[in-house]
Amino acid sequence: MSRLRAFLPRLTVIATIWTLLHVYVATRLPGPTMTRWVAAMLLAWLPFVGFAAGRSRFRGKRVLESAGYLAMGLSSLLMVSFAGADLLHLRNASPEVLGGVVLLTLVGLVQARRPRVVHVPVPIRDLPADLAGLRIVQISDLHVGSTIRRPFVEAVVDAVNALAPDLVAVTGDVADGFVLELRDHVAPLAGLRAPLGSFFVTGNHEYYWDPRGWTQELERLGLSVLSNEHRLLTSGSGRLLLAGVTDLSAAPDPYAAIAGAPRSDVRVLLAHQPRSAYDARAAGFDLQLSGHTHGGQFFPFNLLVRLFQPFVAGLHRLEEMWLYVSRGTGYWGPPLRLWAPSEITLIELTAAG
Repeated sequence: MSRLRAFLPRLTVIATIWTLLHVYVATRLPGPTMTRWVAAMLLAWLPFVGFAAGRSRFRGKRVLESAGYLAMGLSSLLMVSFAGADLLHLRNASPEVLGGVVLLTLVGLVQARRPRVVHVPVPIRDLPADLAGLRIVQISDLHVGSTIRRPFVEAVVDAVNALAPDLVAVTGDVADGFVLELRDHVAPLAGLRAPLGSFFVTGNHEYYWDPRGWTQELERLGLSVLSNEHRLLTSGSGRLLLAGVTDLSAAPDPYAAIAGAPRSDVRVLLAHQPRSAYDARAAGFDLQLSGHTHGGQFFPFNLLVRLFQPFVAGLHRLEEMWLYVSRGTGYWGPPLRLWAPSEITLIELTAAG
């Protein structure tokens, strides 16, 4: 409750700005004046109603949450599209803009439900033969909640197992809600199969809800939780050190995660936020796997996110260390994906030439 009180002033500012932006939307929507204003204000306030419902025990809260998220996505696309039309002096194009936004929303809804498999070879210097071709399947940012439920998680688990991973890495933000409400929908993660194990690190959204409850639940499902700690994994004579840090919400420490580590051929760090990469590089890791950014998820946020994140998506080189940032397997908020497709990532270690 104290955290909510502290957030209220910021929420008031956000709500005011968001409402004022919808005043602009109301002036650009086609149709009778009253209809335009009612529609605009409904779009403006549905996300806040959904936000409040999601933290209540109201039986029909899932419907309100879903409607709020959809309204948020539709509003964002409307604002950008109307602003673009105004910049091009297309003042009479409101019906066409509205039709285009509706079409984009439908496309985004479909794309959000279809994570693709992305194959990423990562060359490692002096990689022993027994680790060459080792397959790490990464899933991230599932965000199980009002619009992502058990069937989606089951489909993801089936897709992961079909890739025959040597180990599975789950890099945070598994759920948006409380354990008791979402336990059954997250339960299919118990079906992940990999001979070297399945591992989890916390994301920022675990800390919005119940970090201890979620880590305990994932351990119950058979995932090993890495909280600033490591495990030594072996494949033949090859030795892979897998470490994990907590999210930036809870003092991640790559140095502590690797402290006392035995000799190994490859050092891999799981860290929800890519900004941990600078410390990970200094600590001596060869590869960091992250998520968090969603690749921006949909336009225009896939462009704006670059203002706040040094690494948005894909494979990056930081001196001697590799960093891979997943676009996420699920989505947060609006159930949309546009120009930032969701993914299940197959990381394959290869010998550097």
